Amino acid sequence: MLVAVAVAGLVAGVAGLSIAVVAHNRVNQVVDECGEMLRRQLQVASGSVDERALRDLAIVHYDALKEMSGHRSFSLALINAVGDGVIVSSINGRTETRTYAKAVQAGHAVETLSPEENQVLRAARLGKGPVVSMDDPLPDFGNGDRAPTARA
Repeated sequence: MLVAVAVAGLVAGVAGLSIAVVAHNRVNQVVDECGEMLRRQLQVASGSVDERALRDLAIVHYDALKEMSGHRSFSLALINAVGDGVIVSSINGRTETRTYAKAVQAGHAVETLSPEENQVLRAARLGKGPVVSMDDPLPDFGNGDRAPTARA
């Protein structure tokens, strides 16, 4: 009985330590990204950057439809220094292509974003472009958009 309690305690301790390590790594990642965002915003505030010029951009290629492969669909974010801009997405299929443009104001989408559009917007705002993938380890800070995330 005493051995079982000791083993259970050991397992709980190891699990707790693992959770603490993951949380510590996540906090470090968030702090680094917040620092980068603050540095970029200070450049704008100091006047060393033309806030109307396109500065942040990123593109992500992906397979939007099961019938197509080869990452022929894409989302492109073009954002200025104050976070205003546009996300252009092209969904390519065998028989048709659909193109969408969604406005971005102050770093937030005006319309609902797909997961790919959300990824490309975050990558652009963090200066991670121009080319990113859906597998890039951008932290998920929750939905910072004004509308809930959904597929386009």
